[in-house]
Amino acid sequence: MTTALVWFRRDLRVHDHPALTAAVREHERVAAVFVVDEALLEGRAASQARAGFLAGCLRGLDDELRRRGAGLIVRAGRPEEELVRLARETGAEAAYWTSDVSPYARARDRQVTEVLRAAGVAARPHGGTYVVDVSKPRTKSGAPYHVFTPFFRTWEDMPRREVLPAPDRIPGVDAESTPFEAAQETPGPIAEPGEAAARREARSWLEDGIGAYASRHDAMSGGTSQLSPYLRWGCLSPLELESEARTSRAAGPRAWIRQLCWRDFYAHVLLHWPGSLDREFQEHRRGLEWSDDDELREAWQRGETGYPAVDAGMRQLARTGWMHNRARLIVGSFLTKDLHLDWRLRERVFMEQLIDGDMGSNNGGWQWVAGTGTDPQDYTRVFNPWLQQERFDPEGAYVRRWVPELRDVPGAHLAEPWAMSEDEQRAAGCVIGRDYPEPIVDHAVERRRAMERYRAAG
Repeated sequence: MTTALVWFRRDLRVHDHPALTAAVREHERVAAVFVVDEALLEGRAASQARAGFLAGCLRGLDDELRRRGAGLIVRAGRPEEELVRLARETGAEAAYWTSDVSPYARARDRQVTEVLRAAGVAARPHGGTYVVDVSKPRTKSGAPYHVFTPFFRTWEDMPRREVLPAPDRIPGVDAESTPFEAAQETPGPIAEPGEAAARREARSWLEDGIGAYASRHDAMSGGTSQLSPYLRWGCLSPLELESEARTSRAAGPRAWIRQLCWRDFYAHVLLHWPGSLDREFQEHRRGLEWSDDDELREAWQRGETGYPAVDAGMRQLARTGWMHNRARLIVGSFLTKDLHLDWRLRERVFMEQLIDGDMGSNNGGWQWVAGTGTDPQDYTRVFNPWLQQERFDPEGAYVRRWVPELRDVPGAHLAEPWAMSEDEQRAAGCVIGRDYPEPIVDHAVERRRAMERYRAAG
């Protein structure tokens, strides 16, 4: 009987899984395996919050596989060693997996390919992490894209592969497995990890939520799908989601599909400019001088800056492992333009805490808001935290939820609580400087300083 390994990584599903489908079609038995790599727990992409969500997703994948006749084999160690060992144990002739774009993933996969081939095992990578093959979009001159809008136009017209059903049956292989138990199970905004829960949430979103996305996605108290953790771990296929969303011509679905394209775009940029993980994408911004004020950094990270929209976002992140996208922009602008702290610091903080933390999207988003990335707009974009709050949280639902010290502050003062009189502060049960911090910086002053820094850098 012919046997194949299917090496799961960030593709923890059975629906629309090209590598799994090919393995089932071409072989009589399938050994489905996940390798707990040290990099998941200790490397640059390590996160206790994400590991907790991952543990639940692996249990969900095991359930889906068992319902079809297989089960998930979990091994701990270096992939190039564990996969060869499992191939020998099971007599596997080929190994299938879903390709990825990060520098670490590409280097790992090259090494695994070499070791497997030396052991007589064929390497069979497939697509499936993104809507399209992100290596293929090119400008008319044949260069990769570094601006989103022309990328989006090309991306929209690219052919799509067929959305694949889940295999009805997956003949499994018995092999020793060590269940992965995370040190911390973070609840997050998604109550239940795994493919089954992901598909329920996706159906609900596509039926009831997506229609209002174009008008509500910036509302900080709601309006987004919150499917990003499922996309991060591949519990959902981005191509299947896009295909379902395209059945409607309304504004909401098209605006949401555009967000799926942003995910592909940042993966495309990371693939072609891997050095952007560690340095500014725009070369003329590499001379920027950054502050190293630990007190300001700690206040920002704790959600104690005195700016309610900033603090609400950071506290939501700490409590749930997720943050609304509008809040991500606000806290990012505040860190880089008001506190003058390095965007790489914020990126590390987010990668440590986000259950949807993705190298390409996280780096691309941070550099966008810091004015150092692919976006051609001038660096003068600076988010005013209280104007952003008034516009995108006008009723104060988001701020009151995550900053409970402010729940009784009148709406007229919620964005600028320090403007209350002493009597108003006492009446609201929120004395500034005691119950809630004074602003740690003056936004107007720091905005001017930021402009001077960016101009000086060129």
